[in-house]
Amino acid sequence: MFTIGDFARHGRVSVRMLRHYDATGLLRPAHVDPANGYRSYTAAQLARLNRVIALKDLGFTLQQVRAILDEEVTAGELRAMLRLRRAELEAEMTAAASRLAQVEARLRSIESEGQMPVNDVVLKSLPSVRLAELTAVAPDFDTIGPVIQPLYDELFRRLEAAGIAPSGPGVAHYEDAPDGGVLVHAGVEVSAPLGEDDGLRVVDLPPVEQAATVVHRGSMEAVLPTVQTLGRWIEANGYRSAGHPREVNLECPESRDDWVTELQEPVRSAGQGR
Repeated sequence: MFTIGDFARHGRVSVRMLRHYDATGLLRPAHVDPANGYRSYTAAQLARLNRVIALKDLGFTLQQVRAILDEEVTAGELRAMLRLRRAELEAEMTAAASRLAQVEARLRSIESEGQMPVNDVVLKSLPSVRLAELTAVAPDFDTIGPVIQPLYDELFRRLEAAGIAPSGPGVAHYEDAPDGGVLVHAGVEVSAPLGEDDGLRVVDLPPVEQAATVVHRGSMEAVLPTVQTLGRWIEANGYRSAGHPREVNLECPESRDDWVTELQEPVRSAGQGR
């Protein structure tokens, strides 16, 4: 048997916590010396301790933990719970990282107001391009990232399964969703017949007579200063936006900080009608 101190070290918990688990009935000592009240534990009790800690980490209250353990949850069931909780935590971390990147981009945009160079903006026409694409709705432009990346993952999976090889770069484009939000189209250039199969569409993106374009270097979470530079150039040069921009993925290495993306925003002269 182990003393409470030795058991605490092997279980990587505090003596105080073991006493609390004893008081609540979660983990009773194997033996309590009637003369001095010293608690002793067996190695077999580490299994129950592990389950208590794991369920606590899943967010269960101690009362719920006790109820679950009294029902003798199996190791397989507990592993499934832990995997689910891990997936939830990973999703929360990804969302938090995306929000942090957006805050940093907003801060950089504020700090660089009036200083962003606009001489890199180029006005040009855009040809028609054939895309294979998948579509989903994002609540707003701030939440496009978590929507578009799974779309691209699924798009390339489906193209590979269909034996269709991309013939050019990825092209994302956007529309106002009918019921609010943003209709996100994640596409890639292909040489394939027009059509639709189970949500995967092959479409011709129409040509654009005039578009203000600028190259963004870095992750798309940090695109805000570039977007606003483009907007300032459009106004300063007597144009107005004629639709949502396209995003052409020129280079997509493993590190998103090294991505190169061209933003292409359709424009018309400010004097032209809508």
